[in-house]
Amino acid sequence: MNDELQQIETEALDEFWMQRALELARRAEAAGEVPVGAVVVRDEQAIGEGWNQPIGSHDPSAHAEMSALRDAAQRSGNYRLPDTTLYVTLEPCVMCAGAIIHSRVKRVVFGARDAKTGAAGSVFDILNSDKHNHRVEIRAEVLAGECGSLLTNFFQTRREASKKS
Repeated sequence: MNDELQQIETEALDEFWMQRALELARRAEAAGEVPVGAVVVRDEQAIGEGWNQPIGSHDPSAHAEMSALRDAAQRSGNYRLPDTTLYVTLEPCVMCAGAIIHSRVKRVVFGARDAKTGAAGSVFDILNSDKHNHRVEIRAEVLAGECGSLLTNFFQTRREASKKS
């Protein structure tokens, strides 16, 4: 029974923080960026946040996860982020998975799967490769419908706008 309650509490917290990541994804969308948001959490406190900014910042590494990890590292004064959970609306890519491993994030919770570049099991399984000395716990598809719809609608709107041009 105690394990069941803990699982329910964990699932509720995961949804709570994914809602925050969705808010950050909408910030990216408002800036004309692909709507992806991320939050780094330790001890039920956000210690880093980010959203996609590669277009506006002219930085190909400015993915939501990278921005959130940088923010968390700056705030905590350490590039290692043990005992943290990274919440992100889209499955991390290979670049972000590498940064997640190097920063020693304990857990990644993501929303929508990425069938083209996902590195948490969809295309690649970088986060759990036995080639690394750090493995990351993964919980997939938290609020996947909402996360996926945000992305689908964004790209549909862009395609329609390009047809009118």
